[in-house]
Amino acid sequence: MPPVVKILLWGFIISFLGSLPLGTLNVAAMQIGITDGISPALWFSAGSLTAEIIYVRLSLVAMDWVRRQEKLLKALEWITVIIVLALAASSFWAAIHPEGEKNVILSNTMHRGLLGFVMSAINPVQIPFWFGWSTVLFTKNILKPGFWNYNSYILGIGIGTLVGNCVFIFGGKLMAERLNASTTIINYIIGSVFLMTAIIQIIRIWRKKDAIHQLEHPEEVTAGLEEKIH
Repeated sequence: MPPVVKILLWGFIISFLGSLPLGTLNVAAMQIGITDGISPALWFSAGSLTAEIIYVRLSLVAMDWVRRQEKLLKALEWITVIIVLALAASSFWAAIHPEGEKNVILSNTMHRGLLGFVMSAINPVQIPFWFGWSTVLFTKNILKPGFWNYNSYILGIGIGTLVGNCVFIFGGKLMAERLNASTTIINYIIGSVFLMTAIIQIIRIWRKKDAIHQLEHPEEVTAGLEEKIH
């Protein structure tokens, strides 16, 4: 197998499996798909993966600089918590007021691609995730420096993230239609997911298991997913 194809597949597998656990971005994409339609949800996913691959590129060439931005990373973590809490509150508000039936943060006038990019860009969790995996792949001599290697890696990551988000977008839409669930129930469920996500993030920050800690201990980030791959 050509090295560029191998690293593309590695990028795809890691990104796809990493996109499957419930998180802010994939749940947001699912909610947009249910309330606004498939096209806006795909635009949202395209925007979020654009920010993600920019972070991956930084993890390959400028991680020393990123590590020095401790205050910025901590600020982004708290901003992310506030946004997730706002998403939860907006989902609960939509559930309580079914005449609107939409999350006003996700269903606003901003282009969904830009919204996805902004929400992904301020989420620092993916920085240690990709730093950890890039380190593992370099150590195993799978990923090597080079223009085509890096681009293949990033392409695989982009495709993997998009496919992973599509599982939520199309799966959520299909589930809502098959179960004939009311928008109110869906908003309550999604609001609860956002709330739990925010609580977990606050606990991680309080226990100092935040992005800074993960950058210093990348093996903790890759351990669970590495077991699934092998």
